[in-house]
Amino acid sequence: GAFGRNRGLRPIPPEKGIFPLDHLHECDTEKKEYLGCLKSSANKSEQCRHLSKKYLQCRMAKNLMAKQDMSELGFSGVKELDSTEYIRIKSSIQH
Repeated sequence: GAFGRNRGLRPIPPEKGIFPLDHLHECDTEKKEYLGCLKSSANKSEQCRHLSKKYLQCRMAKNLMAKQDMSELGFSGVKELDSTEYIRIKSSIQH
């Protein structure tokens, strides 16, 4: 078709894992915490899984991705950290 369009073909929904960008920056705090953790832990993502989970939960809460059980996303053993536990882990990563 003209300009590269395929006339008559219906658009297909995006594959799983593709979701809208956070144009309104609704989950920026969670994203920055996670990226900061990765940076301070030499990109050892296992040490930052609790923040990755928090970020995905934010995205689901703001309808930036489909709601799913966290165990389906690989977070069955990842618990929420209380603030003292988070501070302890954060300081151990930085040293």
